[in-house]
Amino acid sequence: MASGKRSIWNRLPVVHQLRQSVGLQRGMLVVGLALTGLFILVAVFAPLIAPYGFSQLKDAHGQFGSQQPPSPAHIWGTTVGGYDVFSRVIWGTQTAILVIVVAVILSIFAGVVLGLVSGYFGGWIDRVLVVIADAIYAFPSLLLAIVMAIVISGGQSSLWGGILAAAISITVVYIPQYFRVIRSEVVRIKAEAYVESAKVVGASNGRIMFRHVLRNSTRTLPLIFTLNSSDAILTLAALGFLGFGIEPTAAAEWGYDLNKALSDVTSGIWWTSIYPGLAIVLVVLGITLVGESLNDLADPRLRGRRRAAVASGEVAETSVVPGGPLEAGPGGIDGLEGGESFDEHGIEVRP
Repeated sequence: MASGKRSIWNRLPVVHQLRQSVGLQRGMLVVGLALTGLFILVAVFAPLIAPYGFSQLKDAHGQFGSQQPPSPAHIWGTTVGGYDVFSRVIWGTQTAILVIVVAVILSIFAGVVLGLVSGYFGGWIDRVLVVIADAIYAFPSLLLAIVMAIVISGGQSSLWGGILAAAISITVVYIPQYFRVIRSEVVRIKAEAYVESAKVVGASNGRIMFRHVLRNSTRTLPLIFTLNSSDAILTLAALGFLGFGIEPTAAAEWGYDLNKALSDVTSGIWWTSIYPGLAIVLVVLGITLVGESLNDLADPRLRGRRRAAVASGEVAETSVVPGGPLEAGPGGIDGLEGGESFDEHGIEVRP
């Protein structure tokens, strides 16, 4: 029973990747998972961690004050607008999570469906979709994000206006990545014997596509998901930094806080910029490390090197002596009679 539980536990995605990784690769994955996990926990428990609201300017003792240095009341100081820096950074994790979820879900849904249809049916549909996907690469993601922010909310974004502006721009830019990956897998899988067998027995195209082809063509999606999630955070931060992001009274956003802290840096007021900037760096670093580690672990050459290392260790443990391995004989090497030895040709010599 215990072995069955261990088997199920070992098949979990994160546990499986950790067991598969070795050396530096495992260290990168552990650090990435730790940073990403901390980011998610802070976002979930932000209302409990943050001492103030993201747009709160005063408490029972009065106004917070502008550009106040770190103190017991405000451990990371206050911004030029009078907001508590620590609370803004904590609440900003929720905004970043929402952008990642909305953008990646939309990208995956559109890219997977289009790639599935294009790869399975082929013909003129495939040619048209491939041309469109190639053309989208000509649009810079940040420029598209700015245009979307202006179209959706006139550049003055509410919470959902800013999130949708960043999410839609990321969705349009990254649909071709999901499309290409799924299309190439579908083109390969639809030629497999089990797909041909399903056609012979009369299964419909919809059943074959979604039951047999789709479930076997999405193995690499987690890799793209993690790599694109970090880009989603950077795009949102860039929108806020350029003034097209979310208003401070609608939600906390790290890019906006960095923009307002530009003039503080030259005045020696470091606390208004270093903490939001550090939050962006750590979150992007954590997600990128996870994505790069998963990408490397998907390379069969890495698994081959790991198996070779394990095999070499097994050979070392079973090295032989004249007459057989260390475990040879009824009593192993300790079972040899006293005084026995071997000459250089492996012939037993008795005293």
